[in-house]
Amino acid sequence: MLRKLFICKKMFYTTGDDMDDTIFIVGESRTNMDNAITIIYNSFYIAFEIDLKTGQILDCGCTHTIDLTEKFVKKLFIGRDITDFDTAENEIRKRYHGTSQKAIIVSYKDALKKFLDIKDKLYT
Repeated sequence: MLRKLFICKKMFYTTGDDMDDTIFIVGESRTNMDNAITIIYNSFYIAFEIDLKTGQILDCGCTHTIDLTEKFVKKLFIGRDITDFDTAENEIRKRYHGTSQKAIIVSYKDALKKFLDIKDKLYT
């Protein structure tokens, strides 16, 4: 099987047979009523692919109206340990100044809660 090598924040991982060690989680939140994301999607979502063993975020995507939003959100999360909420929240507050800042934090917190529940119930 052909594998592709991805480099994200100086972390290396491959796609293929390693899928057994990853999980997919979606965090949800609301944005301002006048936010284009709310008008189009009704909610803000961030989807994460996470290495279950390490908690490392391997990939993510989010609802967005501008492509740069998703690219920037990826830079905030890929390579980070999903359980390191305080550091991630500080980084979001410091660097992301779009109207969805609070929605990103709430969606991330929602995904983190789901990750911890899944890990606790199914994998301990």
